[in-house]
Amino acid sequence: MYPYYRTLVEDIATAINGEYSAVQCYKKLARLAPNEAERKQIKEIRKDEKMHLQAFQTIYTQLTGQPSSPQVTEECPDDYRAAIDFAFRDEQETVDFYLDIADQTQDPYIKETFKRAAADEQNHSVWFLYFLTKRR
Repeated sequence: MYPYYRTLVEDIATAINGEYSAVQCYKKLARLAPNEAERKQIKEIRKDEKMHLQAFQTIYTQLTGQPSSPQVTEECPDDYRAAIDFAFRDEQETVDFYLDIADQTQDPYIKETFKRAAADEQNHSVWFLYFLTKRR
């Protein structure tokens, strides 16, 4: 196996764990949300994360011939404001990570999937920043 391929597979596995962790965290966040508007938006974001997770798992299986075994890699805070701050920072970091994955592959489907996911993550971070600024 080429080092490039191994790194790509490892990065996709990391992305799967990140999406899985986000899905779990945003379930908690939706329960903690102070109003229906924020709850609804968090559920929309969670729906996007589930789509990313499914797409990344499909790519991983196609590349490795094995299903992934996602794990929660970061615990979501129990306090709403702390969890929103955590989500904002995570989404921002994820944008660059997904763009790096898109840049390291020649496969057009993988490239486009990760570019689209990066755009979604940027959108999510804006929502979380909005929720944070409302709390000041």
